[in-house]
Amino acid sequence: MALANQTKAPDFTLPSTSGEDFSLYNDMSGKPCIIYFYPKDFTRGCTKEACSFRDTHEEFKGLDIEIFGISKDSIETHLKFKKEYQLPFDLLSDKSGDVCKKYKALIPVIGIPKRITYLLDKDHKIVASFDNMFDFNGHIKEMIKQVKS
Repeated sequence: MALANQTKAPDFTLPSTSGEDFSLYNDMSGKPCIIYFYPKDFTRGCTKEACSFRDTHEEFKGLDIEIFGISKDSIETHLKFKKEYQLPFDLLSDKSGDVCKKYKALIPVIGIPKRITYLLDKDHKIVASFDNMFDFNGHIKEMIKQVKS
């Protein structure tokens, strides 16, 4: 179950495919964003989800909403994944899984990230979330619906 709407999203700092560490509160100060957690680069579902975010990136960018993907994969693997599928947004590496835990996006016992997407407003409050492991396109559809409402 995802974090509740209208709660403040936990701050974090993670390595990014930009080459810099990404800090939610510092780097997104006063800006809305989408953070999506996913199990693993190059898997069928995760590739479909990433490509769906890629294909709708301009729509979110036009609304001044940045997108960030988070998994436990290394930056090296993220860079290959980003290049292979021409992803126009940064991927963040949560190797320890600590950020996934803070966002209730870690499957207990096996320690794999769940597929959860959060829409944060400019004050880092959770405006919407979508928690579904198998509806790869539903994450994008729900975020578009929430942004437009």
